[in-house]
Amino acid sequence: MTSKYLFVYNIAMQNSQLVRESLEMPKVATIVNKDTAFGYQLLLDLYGCKEGACDDLSLCYRFLDEIVDYLGMEKQAPPNIFFTDAKRFPDKAGLSGWAPLVESSIVIHTLSPKNYISVDIYCCKEFDRKKARSFVQQFFSPKRIDEQYLLRGLDYYK
Repeated sequence: MTSKYLFVYNIAMQNSQLVRESLEMPKVATIVNKDTAFGYQLLLDLYGCKEGACDDLSLCYRFLDEIVDYLGMEKQAPPNIFFTDAKRFPDKAGLSGWAPLVESSIVIHTLSPKNYISVDIYCCKEFDRKKARSFVQQFFSPKRIDEQYLLRGLDYYK
């Protein structure tokens, strides 16, 4: 099963505050006044994931399906997931998927050649970053996780 389309996800950084895990920030999103941020985005880069995870359509679908309930979010529709066209994009072989949420979305991209997975969780309500990271760790067993956290729509409530 292959797709003719490569799903590309670009993260707009304008009007966003980037907070890297290496800065002494709390692991769980702190309570933010509603005039501070419209949304919260957790970006996880997973390196050295367990063998076969990047090509396992069933595993990645289950991840998208189950993390939503685990984090107390609500699906608008079932997840969508597909293989990247490995013939056209050999360096990008893997999967791309999306779980549409009432609150926003959860996106996954896997790159089989490097055993790399990126997970983006965007929600207009706060969620437990530590819990999300733990869930990702259990599913994909990466050797390393890099984390970035964004506050989105900083001027939305002004």
